[in-house]
Amino acid sequence: MRRINGRSVLVTGAASGLAAGIAAGLADDGFERVAITWRENSPEQTLARIRDAGAHASATRLDFLAESEQIERTLAECVREHGPFDTLVHAVGPLKFAQLESAGDDEYRAMFDGNVRSAWLAARAVLPGMRAAGFGRIVAFGMNGSALAAAAPGLGMHAAAKSALISLLRTLAAEVAGSGITVNAVEPGDIRNKALARADALRTPAENPIGRAGSFEDVLDAVRFFIAPERDFITGVVLPVTGGLQGPYERKPHR
Repeated sequence: MRRINGRSVLVTGAASGLAAGIAAGLADDGFERVAITWRENSPEQTLARIRDAGAHASATRLDFLAESEQIERTLAECVREHGPFDTLVHAVGPLKFAQLESAGDDEYRAMFDGNVRSAWLAARAVLPGMRAAGFGRIVAFGMNGSALAAAAPGLGMHAAAKSALISLLRTLAAEVAGSGITVNAVEPGDIRNKALARADALRTPAENPIGRAGSFEDVLDAVRFFIAPERDFITGVVLPVTGGLQGPYERKPHR
């Protein structure tokens, strides 16, 4: 794999989960600066992995469910202190299980603010620096089936927000395409163990056509593809990383 040297990335929500492995993996790839955001879980383990790879690590505490003005101030401070960033991997995206009939305003706001507004605000924060440099890579996470606006019983609010996110990303991709900036999305499948490495995933059975569990390294590979400097002709694309699943995994609705 060709190493990426001298670049800077902001990975949101990277204290744990898939984003933690992605942040550490990009440091391994040669990113010079890797900044992360976190909300509740301590970021220290992720920061240690980034530093062990030889990259400069920083963490900003940020609640993407806060008021927009507060989020914008915190992001602006992060970019000012640790940026500018030529790459954004927006991994924040809360998930709540609820039938649409029983979902309330809290679920609605959490899903749309946490998945759609968060990506919009994060992208706005890094775009000026990318435009000035004439280069940028933005990647965000959908869910399996979000590009098709597929039905997802028990996950209706989350699925609707993720489909809205894909529309937002595709529109943004078209709006910034002339500035050397690409915007793409990854749809992770039903990856139950977010810290699982590929070597262990190969030995772990799962209910998908390939038959083995997904890992953070599988998602990292897709991110690597999109953020490569030579990938300037691919934008507005959604790449499923699902083990062959063609739609949202089913969850039985609560009755």
